Amino acid sequence: MAGPDRDPVAQLEDQATSRVPELVPIRYGRMAAGAFPFLRGSAVVMASDLAASPNSGLRVQLCGDAHLSNFGLFASPERRLLFDLNDFDETAPGPFEWDVQRLVASVEVAARANGFDEKDRRRTLLACAGAYREAMRRFAAMSEIDVWYARLDVEEASAATGIRRYGRRTVEKARRRDHASSLERLTEVVGGRRRFVSDPPWVRTVEDLAGEAGRADLARDMDDLLSSYAQTLQSDRQRLIRRYRLVDMARKVVGVGSVGTRAWILLVVADEGDDALVLQAKEAQASVLEEHTGSVAGPHGRRVVEGQRLMQAASDIFLGWETVHGLDGVQRDFYVRQLRDWKGSAEVEQLDPTTMARYVRLCAWTLARAHARSGDRIAIAAYLGGSRRADEAFADFGAAYAERTAEDHARLLAAIDTGRLVAAAED
Repeated sequence: MAGPDRDPVAQLEDQATSRVPELVPIRYGRMAAGAFPFLRGSAVVMASDLAASPNSGLRVQLCGDAHLSNFGLFASPERRLLFDLNDFDETAPGPFEWDVQRLVASVEVAARANGFDEKDRRRTLLACAGAYREAMRRFAAMSEIDVWYARLDVEEASAATGIRRYGRRTVEKARRRDHASSLERLTEVVGGRRRFVSDPPWVRTVEDLAGEAGRADLARDMDDLLSSYAQTLQSDRQRLIRRYRLVDMARKVVGVGSVGTRAWILLVVADEGDDALVLQAKEAQASVLEEHTGSVAGPHGRRVVEGQRLMQAASDIFLGWETVHGLDGVQRDFYVRQLRDWKGSAEVEQLDPTTMARYVRLCAWTLARAHARSGDRIAIAAYLGGSRRADEAFADFGAAYAERTAEDHARLLAAIDTGRLVAAAED
């Protein structure tokens, strides 16, 4: 890992220069809440740390940010509820172990935050690393097509892990997070017209940001985005999305690490009555990995979408990309998807040692399957071997990096205390 002279706060400051200035304090405030939120928001810091160490040379399509909270539930096009990776903003080719190391680091940090003792933390780390190794060994013995078809739906996950009650709660919550809930939560009908409701700074409408005078320009930009973006979809899905027209948009604060990137919610309505959807157009900036692995040709929105399609067992039918010029004249890349379609994730802070050990096995299996789709699964399986030596090494790394994360989090808090950074507290 990088030496003691590294400055994680400076890395976060550098990253903030390309983000919406008024939202950056929200990002720092969320990261300040604890070591686990800090880890979630500091992928740029960990990427440089990982790049400073030797690697296996076995390259796959990396998620780039494979922490525990970036796995979750969503609906497949066939309306099955799947468990998979769900964040690909940092995706890029790179050494397979970087994703595994980020995952085990997040396991240790989360376990500490949940008050696990050292024995339980070690057991959970070994469960995670061992599940990845064992899954990769099984994928190495499978045919290409069987690897491609492999997926984990929620019923299988609950039955396989014995976390039925936890799974049932999560599933019920995910199924409620659909288009209807998005419309109810984010919109209102005024004068017969549905529109987004302003809730600054979390949701800011076009009128908030640009006034009535700028609304037409911004609407035109988003209309152009939707029109061009449709061409990145399959032909049947192009026909579907073109049945909808854009009627409103707003900027919405999302996530922890993503706070400050430009994320729009788009209200689109079909001609028949109140048939409406809420889409998300999220800015895609350069991956934090690219400084260390080399840049990926083409727009960053395309990088995100193609990485997601490669790594996920199934993807959103509306997943696509586009590049647009903003009101400030700056060209930016975006990817588009549904805001909510049965989306759900584990409340990591609520997991006890037994449930977390089972949950991390799901995450590790899922990550191994994603890597097996894009990399040399036989070589990776051989590299990891049949013993627990690799498991122990990954567990050692997770424990050590959790210490570094705690130190980095303390440095963030100190920077806030001294006024170097401004953090916004949330109610």
